[in-house]
Amino acid sequence: MKISISYKLFWAIMLAASLAVVSLVWITHWNLKRGFLHLIKETEQAGIVRLTDSLQKFYSTEKSWDLLQQDGDMWRELIFFSLPHATPPQQSSPPPPPPQPGRRESLERPEALPFPPHLMQNLTGRIFLLDNNHKLLIGSSIRLGKKTLIPLKDQAQTVGYLGYFPLKRLTDNRHLHFLEKQKFVFFLVAGIIVLLSSFLSFLLTRKLVRPLKDLAGATHTLTRGDFSCRVPITTTDELGHLAANFNLLALTLEKNEQARKQWVVDISHELRTPIGILRGEIEALQDGIRQTNAESLQSLRAETIRLGRLVDDLYQLSMSDPGALSYRKAKMDLIPIVADVVTSFHHEFNLHGIQLFFAEEHPFYFFGDAERLRQLFSNLLENSLKYTDAGGKLKISMSQCKQTLTINFQDSSPAVPEEDLEHLFERLYRVDSSRSRSTGGAGLGLAICRNIVEAHQGTISAQPSPAGGLWIQVQFPASGAIDG
Repeated sequence: MKISISYKLFWAIMLAASLAVVSLVWITHWNLKRGFLHLIKETEQAGIVRLTDSLQKFYSTEKSWDLLQQDGDMWRELIFFSLPHATPPQQSSPPPPPPQPGRRESLERPEALPFPPHLMQNLTGRIFLLDNNHKLLIGSSIRLGKKTLIPLKDQAQTVGYLGYFPLKRLTDNRHLHFLEKQKFVFFLVAGIIVLLSSFLSFLLTRKLVRPLKDLAGATHTLTRGDFSCRVPITTTDELGHLAANFNLLALTLEKNEQARKQWVVDISHELRTPIGILRGEIEALQDGIRQTNAESLQSLRAETIRLGRLVDDLYQLSMSDPGALSYRKAKMDLIPIVADVVTSFHHEFNLHGIQLFFAEEHPFYFFGDAERLRQLFSNLLENSLKYTDAGGKLKISMSQCKQTLTINFQDSSPAVPEEDLEHLFERLYRVDSSRSRSTGGAGLGLAICRNIVEAHQGTISAQPSPAGGLWIQVQFPASGAIDG
C-alpha cells in the first residue's frame, strides 16, 4: 500500500514531538525524584546534628547512657523532636515540648505521643547508639549498607557514637504519594502536549503538502500538453522557489510550443513556394503550354537550386544548435580566421560597389571551432552583402577588454526598424517580408549565427549602426575562459 507524503510527514513530526516529550518527562521525573531524595537527605542530616547535640547534653547531665537505654520512649522522643520530617500530622492542640535531660519522672507524659508507626519504624531502624567501645546500646547495626558514625563527646572525651544508615531511597508513603502525583501531572501534561502537537502537525502538514499537490497536478497537466497551467506562489521559501521555477518552465515550454508551431508553418510556407513553382513549370511542359527548351529547363534548375539552398540552410541550422554537433575546439588566433573570410568576400563586395574595411590588430586568442567560426563570419558578411545598398560600406573591428573579445560588423544603409532588431536572430524572420527570396534568402543566416555564438558561450546582438545601417556585435570569452 502506498503511503502518501502527507502521512509520512505527519508521522515524522509526531514521532519527533513524542520522543522529545517522553524524553523531557522522563528526565524531569528522574531529576525531581533525585532532587527530592537529596532534599530529604539534607533535612535528615540537619536532624542528625540536632540529635547529636541532644545526646551530648543528655550524657553531660546523666554521665551515662543507662537511663536512655532503659527507656525506649525517651529514645524515640529524642529522634522525633530532632528530625523535622518526623513531625506527625497537625493536631488541635500543640505538641508537647521536647524532652529535657533528667530523671525518668520528669519525662513522663499523661498519654503517648502520636508517632506514625511506619515512620518511627523507618527512623529507629536506621539510627543506633554505641558506647565509647563501639558496643551497641540502642538500635540495631546489623544490616547491609554503608553506615556513618558520629562521635559523642563530653568535656573533649568520646563517650559514645551515634550511628545511622543514610537514606538510599524514599520509603515514606507521603513522599511516594507526592512523587506519584507529580508523575501523574507530568504524564497528563505530556498527553496534552502530544495532542496539541498532533493538531499542529496536521495543520503544518496540510500547509506544506498543498503546494506539492498543486505542483503534482500542474505537472500532470503539462504532460497532457497544456502548457498554460501555472501554480500559485504562496511562500518565499524553497517551495516558493520551486513553484516559481515550475511556472518559468511552463512558460518556456509554452513559448517553445508556439515557436515549434510557427516553425512548422514557416517551413511549409518556405517549401510550398519553390515546390509550387516546380509543379507549375512541369505541368506546363506536360500540357504543352511551354516548350521544353533551354529557357524552361533553366527556370526549373533555378527553382531546384533555390529549394536545395533552403534545405541546406535548414540542415545547417539544425547542425549549429548547441549540442547537436560536436564542436572541435582548440586555442587559436581569431585574426587570421576573420582575415581569410574577409579576403574571400572582397571580390563580391567590389562587384556590388560596397567598401569593405578591416584593420588587422594584435592577436586575439580564443578557444573555439575554426570551421564553425568561419561559417559564423561568412554568414555575417553575406548578410551585409545582401542588405547593404550599392555604394555603401562595411567596417569590421575587433577589441579586447579584460576577459571579453568583441567583434563589430557595422554597415551602411538601409537601416533596420527598432521594433525588428530583437527579432533578427529568430528563425525564418525577415525585416521585409515582400523581399524576394532570391535576394533575401530564407531568413536562417542570423539564426545559424546565434547558435554558433551560443555554442561558444558568447553573445550576439543587433543595434543601429553609426553608418546608417545595422551593427552586429559578437562577444566571446577570451582564451582559457571556456572548456572545450
